[in-house]
Amino acid sequence: MSDAEALGLDLSTLNFEKGGGLVTVIAQDAATGRVLMVAHADREALTATLATGEMHYHSRSRGLWHKGATSGNTQRVVSLTVDCDGDAVLARIVPRGPACHTGAISCFDHGVALAGGDALSALDATLASRAAAASAGASSSYTTRLLADRNLRLKKLGEESAELVAACADGDRARATEEAADLLYHTFVALRALDIDIDAVRQVLAARASAPTAPSVPSTPPSPP
Repeated sequence: MSDAEALGLDLSTLNFEKGGGLVTVIAQDAATGRVLMVAHADREALTATLATGEMHYHSRSRGLWHKGATSGNTQRVVSLTVDCDGDAVLARIVPRGPACHTGAISCFDHGVALAGGDALSALDATLASRAAAASAGASSSYTTRLLADRNLRLKKLGEESAELVAACADGDRARATEEAADLLYHTFVALRALDIDIDAVRQVLAARASAPTAPSVPSTPPSPP
């Protein structure tokens, strides 16, 4: 299998002419789903990306640009996917350090609470903020109480689990949805108390999703001929 086939990219499907020799590249963290940056690439940059397995872009000021060659913040490629018009590429990558020249993880980080771009990331950022405030003795919120009281947070985790089970057993979709949200909140509080964030969970899920599937084993041995 060629490098291009392994990464899911066929250069012949790209429309470089439409962008004056360039296509747009959106770099996305393969584990978290966070959009990290937007840049451009020409055929030379994408050829170098395929050859090295690390992202190369085209800079209008410096030409071919190997991301991280100077800073060390390289981006290992997981997959490259062309959009329907052939003028943009979604690059799922594993970043080694920040993507933004400002030192931020993402070029779209305009605020910690929205850095991940979704409700769970916003919740995780809020929990991190509450944990920091609790350490400084500057908060008396419910989250802070849970973080400070191991027995309370584990008790609530058990209660919310039981309530979700009951709602699912009753076939109550609305209540099950609410209870699932409550369980997720208390789960992430319990994890935060162990200094585990949502990205760590995402990375485990991403690793499991990309792991090769083991061959199935028949439960009953075949009968001899």
